[in-house]
Amino acid sequence: MVSDPKMLKADRWSQLWLGLVCMILIANLQYAWTLFVNPMHQAHNWSIAGIQVAFSIFIATETWLTPLEGWLVDALGPRRGPPAMIGFGAIMVAIAWVIDAYAMSLDALYVGAALSGVGAGAIYATCVGNAVKWFPDRRGLAVGITAGGFGAGAALTVIPIRMLIESAGYSSAFFWFGLGQGAILLLIAPIMRAPMPGEMPQTAPPKVPQAGTSSSPAQMLATPAFWVLYVMFVLVAGSGLMATAQIAPIAKDFGLTSQPLLFGGSALAVALVVDNVMNGTARPFFGWVSDHIGREATMAIAFALGGCAYLLLGWFGHGPWTFVICAGLIFFTWGEIFSLFPATCTDLFGPGFATTNAMLLYTAKGTAAWLVPLANVLKADTGGWQTVFLVAAAMNFLVVLAALFVLGPARRRAAQRRAAVA
Repeated sequence: MVSDPKMLKADRWSQLWLGLVCMILIANLQYAWTLFVNPMHQAHNWSIAGIQVAFSIFIATETWLTPLEGWLVDALGPRRGPPAMIGFGAIMVAIAWVIDAYAMSLDALYVGAALSGVGAGAIYATCVGNAVKWFPDRRGLAVGITAGGFGAGAALTVIPIRMLIESAGYSSAFFWFGLGQGAILLLIAPIMRAPMPGEMPQTAPPKVPQAGTSSSPAQMLATPAFWVLYVMFVLVAGSGLMATAQIAPIAKDFGLTSQPLLFGGSALAVALVVDNVMNGTARPFFGWVSDHIGREATMAIAFALGGCAYLLLGWFGHGPWTFVICAGLIFFTWGEIFSLFPATCTDLFGPGFATTNAMLLYTAKGTAAWLVPLANVLKADTGGWQTVFLVAAAMNFLVVLAALFVLGPARRRAAQRRAAVA
């Protein structure tokens, strides 16, 4: 156990940066997926909707199993839990992408998607749980930095992946990136750990109200506040996943897939880089903001801007630069859910079961994933993406109202009850 406060401070920051690297290494599993959709469709004549079911399976297994994976991390303890779970995730990720590389049927593709989701979820749960435990004083920022790696990490590799797909085929991209990412994760796994009991030094009091005691998962699930958070998460995650999974098909329908824009890159290629950077930047930025002005106020600002961004993409996104800008705004006002919601959950229910509780809330992303194929159905029925954008905007505006008039009052009443008991 680290006893020197200076050493402990350095150690908790090193754990945060290692968690960030782990999240970068699994980002391609979600945010580069859109690059593989059309090549697989052309190679096998699979329907776009059928291919996107694999994306939904990935999101479902990546999210719905995280409570179990988070519980295992907590149960194994701060020394054994993080290394074991990240090592397990690394193996699953590598195997999954190799399966994707050689899949000759949609069923095989679905198996690869399920395994990659299990592996990514194990790593995601571990890294987010570590962040909320190591940084009670800067919870929004720490989770934002960690989740930012998952959002922005693919920006480093979308161009190399696309070049490899164009030169050697999508199978080679799946194979080599899967093995490479898995190998690096295995090297990092033994170094990861969570803080030991009583190890954390005194920190400045947080500006955001926090629970003085920890609620077990069963106690948390019995509270209305958790389910309000869950529904809010589903609505915002659903709108964002429709954009992250469909950005390449949207660009194709807008005639922007191969139109040169910057340094020889197409509008789609530039948009993918910008989108991932904006997505990753949003997480620490809005997390930091929420540490200062509160979670609900930050949610209202971010999701109101997000609703407007969907409308702008529908109205003005048909030009190369306007497409890049409007899509970037969507990603910037969506990615922060992965810092705001885990931080809010731990604020409400305490750090004792932080990994498990935050991952129970994170399953909302898996629920929202099933809206992705429905977006294709809606687009096919209406003949365009405009209705999809309108629905996504409405979902964001509903969450703004819920943050201000449902979640905010519920948190204030809970704080008053804690004060009365004290």
